[in-house]
Amino acid sequence: MARTTDRKKRGGRPDEGQNPTAKDIVLDELEEEYDFTPTEADGDMFGGAPAKKAENFWPSFKRLMGLLKPEWLGMAWVTLLTVVSVVLVVIAPKILGDATNVIFRGVISSQLPPGVPVDQVIQQLRASGQGQLADVIAGSGVTTGEGIDFTELGRLLLIVLGMYLVASLLQWWQGYLLNALVMRVVYGLRKDVEAKLNRLPLSYFDTRQRGDLMSRVTNDVDNIQTALQQAFSQLIQSVLMVIGIGIMMFIVSWQLALIALISIPLSGVIAGVIGSRSQKLFTAQWASTGALNGHIEESYSGLDLVRAFGRDEVMLAEFDARNAKLHRAQVGAQFVSGSIMPAMNFVSYLSYVLIAVVGGLKVAAGQLTIGDATAFIQYSREFSQPIGQIAGMANMLQSGVASAERTFEFLDSEEQLPETPTQHLPERADGRVELDKVDFSYDPTTPLIQDLSLSVQPGSTVAIVGPTGAGKTTLVNLIMRFYELNSGTIRLDGIDTTQLSRDELRGQVGMVLQDAWLFSGTIRENIRYGRLEATDDEVIEAAKATMVDRFVRQLPDGYDTVIDAEGGNVSAGERQLITIARAFIANPSLLILDEATSSVDTRTELLVQHAMAALRTDRTSFVIAHRLSTIRDAHTILVMEHGRIVEQGDHATLLERRGAYYDLYMTQFRGDDAEAEAEQQGAPGVAEEVAAP
Repeated sequence: MARTTDRKKRGGRPDEGQNPTAKDIVLDELEEEYDFTPTEADGDMFGGAPAKKAENFWPSFKRLMGLLKPEWLGMAWVTLLTVVSVVLVVIAPKILGDATNVIFRGVISSQLPPGVPVDQVIQQLRASGQGQLADVIAGSGVTTGEGIDFTELGRLLLIVLGMYLVASLLQWWQGYLLNALVMRVVYGLRKDVEAKLNRLPLSYFDTRQRGDLMSRVTNDVDNIQTALQQAFSQLIQSVLMVIGIGIMMFIVSWQLALIALISIPLSGVIAGVIGSRSQKLFTAQWASTGALNGHIEESYSGLDLVRAFGRDEVMLAEFDARNAKLHRAQVGAQFVSGSIMPAMNFVSYLSYVLIAVVGGLKVAAGQLTIGDATAFIQYSREFSQPIGQIAGMANMLQSGVASAERTFEFLDSEEQLPETPTQHLPERADGRVELDKVDFSYDPTTPLIQDLSLSVQPGSTVAIVGPTGAGKTTLVNLIMRFYELNSGTIRLDGIDTTQLSRDELRGQVGMVLQDAWLFSGTIRENIRYGRLEATDDEVIEAAKATMVDRFVRQLPDGYDTVIDAEGGNVSAGERQLITIARAFIANPSLLILDEATSSVDTRTELLVQHAMAALRTDRTSFVIAHRLSTIRDAHTILVMEHGRIVEQGDHATLLERRGAYYDLYMTQFRGDDAEAEAEQQGAPGVAEEVAAP
């Protein structure tokens, strides 16, 4: 009802009596979810992590700076070079002011009668009522009839030019060193992120969008690099400039220095108020970026399905909604953070006006030389510039810290249980698998597998059948130790799998999933992925055993045919055969086929079945399938319901019992028998193809 009312208020959407378009429906459903301000609902969309608040800025900033700790020597050099360059830049205006005094004294002295003492000239000016001019001459140190000392002037100008030149070279050097060490830090951070990915349990990826994860490990890390390279460098230099210029201003005139310092607390208040707001907005911006990337990744990965169901407009509408949310977050973040610099400039302009007025009065009163006045005005401009730069860096720094928060959140995610391997298997295990009172659930409030016990002898084939959600795939995932048990024990050759390293355990297992995933590369490389040290001859042998060789030799480039990650230039059945060959070349002691023939046509399946029958020899196999032909010859059939094994035995025995398996057979498998017979009758060449070398 609330949504209907909102729709009427907007005026642009159909009312209850009209037919809304797909885009209207999606926008209605997503309007609240993609509101401007981040909410807990956004947290679910962003992988269970609501947007951070501003109070996390300093802990995240401190941790971000901690990444530079291993590079302390390089940072020391960068700091030293920055200090020296800042000192040169800070002293230069004072020397330039002395050069101005040389010119001023020379011009004034050339207009005074030579040989007349300056004190006498000053007295005459005071007597004639020109006391202000007398004060200026008295404070400038003029010598009558001297003129401009071009030798001294040239010396001072060369010193100033030399100081600026050296300062520029030092700044270039420190920039080079800083970029090099930041690149090393980011290189290490990327390695940490990649290592973290491999330590996270599968349950972590079950609840996160892949696009958001990709955004954290790519876009956010890139943003951290930008913040460290640019913001950090300018931040150090600007802080040192503020300190150095402040000292020089007090040396020149402490009264004018106090006026200039008025801008600091005002600037601090502006930066604090605006900065805290921009931190929230930048966090929302990067979270929205991750959500948008997740949607794009899903859209492209499932493009065939999207178009098959005619959901192009729906997906586009959702993209528009997420893109609009990102746009609003970006506009808000950039507007708020971008307002820091104009506000800071306004404060510096006020300070500049006060300094110009008071400085002019002090020069007129003879309390300040014209050179010191020009030097101080230059200092005041240079003093506001680094303060403005510090404020300007708030934009980049806030964005970088927001990305750091997301990256650190990823790095702090709970990892797999630490490995404590105390046992080892031989190079090839026998393959005896035992499950003893196993309990497991993805959600503690929803039990799945309870008190499951099973013993599988080496070399036997176990088929697992049951309705969707019965726990079939979960069972084999537990054997692979993709998830940790709530209680109970799984043993391989009598050894508790928790006492083995995960790599050693999984090195004994070959797995073929329902989704036939291939990597970008050649067919040869995809098969060899199962055992990287395999020779070309072993690759071909595995291909022949799994009927891959039949179609590969018909390709123009044979085993060197390059396929993309989606395997678009080979059929679905051929992709599955390649993945089977990839598992078989590993020569595992355990073989797990999870719906491995679901995408293979019946004719191809008959060829695969003959190959699998030979390859399952001396190998314990677990087969999950909905097709009778893949499980009928299994030594043991497990019938699972609600996480429990309700029946087990061979095909004939279970049919005679007329229990759960009999019901499945009558409703699901019975038609497979007739289909297989008809296929075999219509394909007399199958036997010959199987027998062919």
